[in-house]
Amino acid sequence: MKQKKSDSAYRVEIRGASKSYGSLKALYNFDLTIEPGTFTVLLGPSGSGKSTLIRSIAGIERLDSGAISFGDRVVADNGFHMAPEKRDLAMVFQDYALWPHMTAFENVGYALKRRNLDTTEANRRINEALERVGLSSKGPNYPFQLSGGEQQRVALARAIVGRPSLLLFDEPLSNLDADLRERLRVEIATLTREIGATACYITHDQSEAFALADQIGVLRAGELQQIAAPEEIYRQPANRFVAAFTGISGSFLGTVIESKRHEVIVQLGTQRLECRTPTKLKTGDSVEVLIRPSATSLSHHHSNTLPAIVLDVAYRGRGYEHVVECEFGVISSVFAHESTPRGSKVDIYIDPHNCLAFPSEKKVSETASIAQLSHSK
Repeated sequence: MKQKKSDSAYRVEIRGASKSYGSLKALYNFDLTIEPGTFTVLLGPSGSGKSTLIRSIAGIERLDSGAISFGDRVVADNGFHMAPEKRDLAMVFQDYALWPHMTAFENVGYALKRRNLDTTEANRRINEALERVGLSSKGPNYPFQLSGGEQQRVALARAIVGRPSLLLFDEPLSNLDADLRERLRVEIATLTREIGATACYITHDQSEAFALADQIGVLRAGELQQIAAPEEIYRQPANRFVAAFTGISGSFLGTVIESKRHEVIVQLGTQRLECRTPTKLKTGDSVEVLIRPSATSLSHHHSNTLPAIVLDVAYRGRGYEHVVECEFGVISSVFAHESTPRGSKVDIYIDPHNCLAFPSEKKVSETASIAQLSHSK
């Protein structure tokens, strides 16, 4: 569903943002632009700085240095710090953050306290927000009378009821079970795009990020590694970290034996593998080959294959995912419509377009000796 941009949606600009906790640098000279009415997901592991960043945008944290602006309005800049309640934004937290002594109706209505609406209009908006999240009959219930998913829906209704210019999401689905997480993800994506607010969402879950985002920013140790559309992040990762964090099913060390522009042929022991590379590589370079799950299949191709043995197989509804071991290690998530028994010898086809080679600091000989040890056991 295409994002509908509200006339009041913010353009968020962050320039040179830095924040430390003692000796720990949570953010370092961080720059980011979020265009009005778009849905940006910040993706990174624990400790990458994403929580500090979103809390700084909200005004919960004060930056040590740098500036944040919403359109023409500066909300933080080297000593100046606008209070969160003056920023016209709403935030959905991981732990719901509902008032336990208030009903669902009262929790949602709390967000309208500063809107100076008459009672009739306020009640209309609250009921409309509860209806939009499928809780029209739960208004009188207290949080302890609601499931986790229902509590998060109340939090979502509270976020949208005031029609804010900016919506922030702090890992809102991480406490929910898988099925509920998927359903609520769809609701968040739909509702956010319906109201047209600018949205910023943080998560460590790459599948969640790809499903939600107009653009994804990948963070590591307080720095932005890459920001781009989901397709570009997946197909053209800026570096090894971005590629690995956005989903791989295996990695091997090898040596470049042929290089041409963005394609290389890598020697893996007695095997040769054709790969893409986002960096400039030359013959003789040691590389790490990262294999996307979408690159692999059980196949009878005569090129770009690796001989392997099936270690495990699991039924996934649409077919079977196999875990296989080849000479240099294990590859997971090898899809096939039919099951192949454990212990079977197979050939794994590797799609060159979803197989990425990056420069490696390790030498091939190190990996070869490790592989020989593991196969000798």
